[in-house]
This record gives sequence, C-alpha cells and structure tokens, in this order.
Amino acid sequence: MTKKAEKVADILQLLDQYIPDPEVPLHHKDAYTLLISVLLSAQCTDERVNKTTPSLFKQADNPYDMVKMSADEIREIIKPCGLSPMKSKGIYGLSKILIDKYNGEVPNSFEALESLPAVGHKTASVVMTQWFGVPAFPVDTHIHRLAYRWGLSNGKSVEQTEHDLKRLVPEARWNKVHLQIIYFGRKYCPARGHVWTNCPICSKYMRKDLRD
Repeated sequence: MTKKAEKVADILQLLDQYIPDPEVPLHHKDAYTLLISVLLSAQCTDERVNKTTPSLFKQADNPYDMVKMSADEIREIIKPCGLSPMKSKGIYGLSKILIDKYNGEVPNSFEALESLPAVGHKTASVVMTQWFGVPAFPVDTHIHRLAYRWGLSNGKSVEQTEHDLKRLVPEARWNKVHLQIIYFGRKYCPARGHVWTNCPICSKYMRKDLRD
C-alpha cells in the first residue's frame, strides 16, 4: 500500500470513528422534496433550509401543487434561503418540466436532472446518491475546502476535487464519506476559528503550507 493509500485509509477510519452514522441533513420524504431542498441549500445552511421547507411543502410538496403558485409566491416563502429570485424561478420551471416531460416524477439520471432549471451537477449528485442509491460523490464548497486542507486534492476546482475523491475513496463508500466529511467539518474542522492541532485529521494530515 502506498503512503497516499495509507493516508486515505486512515482518514476514512477516523471519519468512521468520529462520524459513524451520518444522516441525510436535509429533511425530505421523496425525490421531489429532496430535489427542492438541495436546490434551496445553495449558499444557504441546511438548518435554514429545514426551517423554511415546512412552509413551502405545506402548500406544495409535489410539482402539480407547486405550479399552482406563481414564482413570486414561491419566492416570498423561500426568501430566508437567499437567492430567492433565481431559486423560485428554478423551482417553478423544473416543476413544470417534471409534469410535462416526466409525468410528475423526478428522473433518475444525471443527464435529465442536470437539464432542469437551477439544477447543477452537485444537486443532481445528491439526489442520485441519497434517493436513488446511485454511486456519486457530491462536492460542495465545504468538502472542496477540507479535501484541499487534508492534501487529498490540489484545490484548483470543485470538479478536480470530485475527480480526486472518487479516485481515492472506494466507490461503495462515496455517499457515506460525502456525508461524513460534511458533519466532520462542522464539528471538528470549521472554516472559521479552526485550530488545526485540535482536529483529529488536521493534526496528522493538514497541508504544511496551511498551518501558519
């Protein structure tokens, strides 16, 4: 086993030790409510999304009810999540497409999901892996930051980080590790107020150029 492989194996063991059973952070009941929740989570905390979606889903938890509202009505409800003009148009637009093209169902392919308004690769990856069980490794800004901090990727782009993590982590573990890194980062390795000597992973593997 190479040194890099040993390092990855040790990091995965630490993630299992500190975050053994990560749950999907966004509250949802089906593929549609998960899709909407993930869309709302862009540049917004999961906590804020979970506080906002009950009001939205009380009025519309399926595409048929969602298009009964206007984009402006949706925007008023989701304002706390930020970027509401763009997100509300996306929610209304994708709901209409799901009705017109997919009989109201969320499609289970990356290509179809990424063709929907306001749905990017990361959002599609979350839905594919967390609902449909298809191997994927969604990379948000937090995972991107930690992968660079731990020396698992060069930090050039989110796309490069996803490629590197998929190469380093066994495919069967992608979904779990994705969630483990998110929760680990929140608890032990935050962006602000980070003390690398107190982090179980950074104290062993943090990039030397980031320690000062």
